[in-house]
Amino acid sequence: MELNLKRPICFFDLETTGTNVSSDRIVEIAVTKIFPDGKEEVKCRKINPTIPIPLEASLVHGIYDEDVKTEPTFAQVSKGLFELMKNCDLGGFNSNKFDVPLLLEEFHRVGIEFDVDHINLVDVQNIFHQMEQRTLVAAYKFYCNKDLTDAHSAAADTNATYEVLKAMLDKYKNTEFVNKENEVSVPVVNDIQKLAEFSKRNNNVDLAGRFVFNKDEVACFNFGKHKGKPVEQVLSEEPSYYSWMMNGEFSVNTKKVLENIKLKLLQKKFGE
Repeated sequence: MELNLKRPICFFDLETTGTNVSSDRIVEIAVTKIFPDGKEEVKCRKINPTIPIPLEASLVHGIYDEDVKTEPTFAQVSKGLFELMKNCDLGGFNSNKFDVPLLLEEFHRVGIEFDVDHINLVDVQNIFHQMEQRTLVAAYKFYCNKDLTDAHSAAADTNATYEVLKAMLDKYKNTEFVNKENEVSVPVVNDIQKLAEFSKRNNNVDLAGRFVFNKDEVACFNFGKHKGKPVEQVLSEEPSYYSWMMNGEFSVNTKKVLENIKLKLLQKKFGE
């Protein structure tokens, strides 16, 4: 089943120097851009991260310092990449938790604000884990009956992710899903916005899941000493915690969400 698109969607995958969203860098990016008319545009290139690639990372994706020393830096490709991906929905595998936040960090470092607030983020891994709970290699075999022989190659992973999502639409057509509250729905439908909603996990407020909505739809901390407490409550009772987070090694997206919550809190305070 082909995707029903209202605007282009970019499936993308990153190979990086590590797994720290705030400090690691991209060494390869692949983008498969799908247009509403079915046209596809595929881009893939290695990137000089400007920092050494740890051996443990190279052993996973096969990219070493020698492979990227003459490649352009992210700063050099950022404008073209932004033009390619702007005003598009985004799709990937574990993308909401890792690829999207790390990409936003890279853009932020070069002075480009890539706003994801008004686009759909379809994390195929989250849909997969809720429906079947396996890895991308197994997903590709299960849904597409193909072997992913080049796993951890950005281009192979990106194309496999795109194919898996299309196969999911066929397999789960009219399939009911029962959530933890015993609510029944048919969530896997050919609608990017609804797929994005279903692919969210843990009701996160920010992409990294540092804040989550509780059952009353109130943003709460999801880590540290204030875990479970409403963010507005903590900011009111311990204002210094805001500064600590804004100066800490949290992703730019997490900081933006925190800033917005504080702004709303101030608006309430001075509006009374």
